[in-house]
Amino acid sequence: MDWCRYRFRSIWRLAAPPDAVYAVLERAEDYPRWWPQVREVRPLDDTTGTARFRSLLPYDLVVTVGARRRDPAAGILEIALGGDLEGWARWTLTALPGGSGTRALYEQEVEVQNPLMRALAVPGRPFFRVNHALMMRGGRRGLAARLGGGTSRGSRPV
Repeated sequence: MDWCRYRFRSIWRLAAPPDAVYAVLERAEDYPRWWPQVREVRPLDDTTGTARFRSLLPYDLVVTVGARRRDPAAGILEIALGGDLEGWARWTLTALPGGSGTRALYEQEVEVQNPLMRALAVPGRPFFRVNHALMMRGGRRGLAARLGGGTSRGSRPV
């Protein structure tokens, strides 16, 4: 097992239609306004930028982000990550039955490049996973509020 590799998968059920969810998620520069753990996003051009994250643990991760796929019809947003984390992340949005909202699938595969996290790879792994889960919980809550104050119907890592 490579202790510096992570694979995350979360499902959020949101009380808004997929096109509304997509419209918020595609505006990465606005993430710090609704996702508390996304501390800063700086666009570099139309398809790349930098982002700084910090959740419960007392360290920041800084990544470069590049658009890999933007497909509103399919409900897919995918990015490449570099810097402290190298790999990719993807949102896949689908309508819930009966038009009752959106199923937002978040997938991420990364290898940690941050020197401190690499040094603490084995003993820190459970803490890093919890830190990520807390970040995702904050994001789900913030996104649900951003989509009109409606509540989401839960989230679960899978």
